[in-house]
Amino acid sequence: MHVSSHQLKVAIVGSTGYGGVELIRFLQHHPNVTITSVISASSSGKPISEQFPHLNGMLDMVLDGVDPQETASKADLVFLATPSGVSSELVPQYLEAGLKVIDLSGDYRLKDTNQYEKWYKHKPAPADVLAEAVYGLCELKDNDVRDVRLISNPGCYSTASLLGLLPAVEAGWVNTDTIIIDAKSGVSGAGRGTSLTSHYAEMNENFKAYKVNKHQHIPEIEQVLSEVANKPVQVTFTTHLVPMTRGIMSTMYMKTDGGHSEQEWIDLYRNYYKERPFVRVRSAGQWPATKEVTGSNYCDIGFALDERTGRMTVISVIDNLVKGAAGQAIQNLNLMMGWEENLGLNMVPVYP
Repeated sequence: MHVSSHQLKVAIVGSTGYGGVELIRFLQHHPNVTITSVISASSSGKPISEQFPHLNGMLDMVLDGVDPQETASKADLVFLATPSGVSSELVPQYLEAGLKVIDLSGDYRLKDTNQYEKWYKHKPAPADVLAEAVYGLCELKDNDVRDVRLISNPGCYSTASLLGLLPAVEAGWVNTDTIIIDAKSGVSGAGRGTSLTSHYAEMNENFKAYKVNKHQHIPEIEQVLSEVANKPVQVTFTTHLVPMTRGIMSTMYMKTDGGHSEQEWIDLYRNYYKERPFVRVRSAGQWPATKEVTGSNYCDIGFALDERTGRMTVISVIDNLVKGAAGQAIQNLNLMMGWEENLGLNMVPVYP
């Protein structure tokens, strides 16, 4: 394979999962990046097209095993699309080998190791590496992720929910004790592994809540909102699985300060995100649907103010595999490298 000297060489750990293969889909079109290694602990030595026939003739690479030194000989940066509890051990090894790292798992999102153990039920990452990790919610942390070695990519539910809450919380327009997040995800969020949860007969024609008050994205959302509000913020957060492949919709309810119209909310959000290429704020009376962002890195947001109850409803949608995972990871890569934020990401959503 010929790699141009000015191209950034990247490796992807966890290439046989949905997040990993979505990274491949976007990075294949990135003008400044060449994929030089695809890595899988379970399928090393096999062509990746055996796992994903849709890559035939497009990425005919043999999967490497997990070997940080070997990866460092081939790449400058590594994406880790691995389950939580795996990255905490692998990231230090890749950093030690001299690689930059963007981690898509939850192992480096929470700064409080006690919170991590409580919610993720794993041993936390080493304290010194955790301290170095920068939380990569691009619309909030764009300057923080420039020229760093380790970015922790946000969770999918967290991304949809935080983007729908940040402007109002930062402006003080909402009573933060009243925030309720009702979130729904397509089944690809559960990963590619087979389980009863994602079994067709269990999921088709069905709609179910799970991890009620126990989802690991709760402390992540609260950590960011508390930082923005300059006070502790707690939320009620309920997740649901819906019988579709992709997409997240976070419907958020909150008591407002009573002093602003629906149009003023729309204007607040449009102003907050005016420099951000991937957040689209709807006009009054228009609410986004998951299909309107499918396959893209967009987050679409709509509003409904109930003057009768004094509550605002904010509806935020993303593709969980793109803005909720691979797309945002590439957005972080672009910011880290000082490139245009939307480089390689200008995909029109797939519709219908």
